[in-house]
Amino acid sequence: MILTNEQKAILNGEKGETMAKVMKTMVMYGEAFEAEKLVPVTSKYNHLVTSFGLKVMSPVYDLMQKLLDAGVSSGQKFSVDPRPLDKNVPANFLQNFVFKHLMYTKQDFYEEQLKKLGLLNDNAFTCTCYMDEVGNKPKKGDVLSWAESSAVVYANSVLGARCNRNSGILDIMGSIVGYVPYFGLLTDEGRKATWVVKVKTTKKPEAQLLGSAIGMKVMEDVPYVVGLDKWIGNELTDEACAYLKDFGAATASNGAVGLYHIENLTPEAIEMGEKLIQEGAKEYVIDDKELERVKNNYPVMWKNPDASPKLCFVGCPHLSLEQLTEWTQKIEKALEQNGNRKIVIPTVFTAAPKVLEAFNKTEYAKKLENAGVITSYICPLMYMNNPLCKKMPVITSSNKLRTYTSARYYTDDEILQAITGGKK
Repeated sequence: MILTNEQKAILNGEKGETMAKVMKTMVMYGEAFEAEKLVPVTSKYNHLVTSFGLKVMSPVYDLMQKLLDAGVSSGQKFSVDPRPLDKNVPANFLQNFVFKHLMYTKQDFYEEQLKKLGLLNDNAFTCTCYMDEVGNKPKKGDVLSWAESSAVVYANSVLGARCNRNSGILDIMGSIVGYVPYFGLLTDEGRKATWVVKVKTTKKPEAQLLGSAIGMKVMEDVPYVVGLDKWIGNELTDEACAYLKDFGAATASNGAVGLYHIENLTPEAIEMGEKLIQEGAKEYVIDDKELERVKNNYPVMWKNPDASPKLCFVGCPHLSLEQLTEWTQKIEKALEQNGNRKIVIPTVFTAAPKVLEAFNKTEYAKKLENAGVITSYICPLMYMNNPLCKKMPVITSSNKLRTYTSARYYTDDEILQAITGGKK
């Protein structure tokens, strides 16, 4: 790897032994992927994926403490993925005991470490750090050192930033030393599409379902999606961005997509069009029948497949302000149609603390509360990681949550009918 004089100096210990080790880590990471050089991290803020104080993660706390003891701090302030705990989210005595006394026993300690290292603020805990309310929204062309898969794919695709799918801890390393290896999605060639996906559905495809189908087909490759603009438009409105947020999260979790292009919509697709497509790109056609096939092949992880749902999670990744408002309106209407005043399944909507703060100032917050829905800032995935939750029949409209836990996937419309007392 070719290093600049400044990078060599850091590697040789001019900024201390700890910084030398951090630089060595990034160099070794780059060499593993045959990167020829390191490039500066240019975003204003960073984002860390590791937000949860699991007792078993002692190596992480030891590493963080070594950084702090050496006087090293992040070169950028940073946001972090969601917290795992919220007393307002339904949990029985045993579940709470496991959460507090066996699993997340180091949460407070770890959050103090994060604050000392450079946490953006006390409420900077969300997987959707790019929301306007949160304030960590990269600019087009910014080089990032992120690891959260749903945030990486959104930043690359919708915002036009540049970031590889890094692993946890490497995200903070890149921020501390100020450099990341130049390979993959940081390069022009690495951002070209090797798949052309043609959307030929007769109605607007479910974002999470379409993303799942594409993710499982292309895996870590870059897809160029044709025909989706027919359903979500050719402007990055709040509605379109919310759709792409959920779509991208499914491509990243059901496959390993770090970047997608939507014809006539995403920045690079508008600028370069079909020039983004590599010669010999493969083709994948998605119609109604294909989406139905994908959905029908999802495994049911419940012990009793016919059990009645005991809990519902919506918001993985976290919901936007517009989505919270739209869900409230839909729930009000569905409850009236189904002859109910409140939801019939305990339901949790999750969003960033700052988004919830903004939502609580609207007229819809009280309406959603009156309908019986709980709002929370937690990570549903971290909640479902409790081994006792595996026995619970939980439903969700998140393909990411379905993939990593025992939660069962339903479309948004099916979820709406289930929680308001109608038929799925």
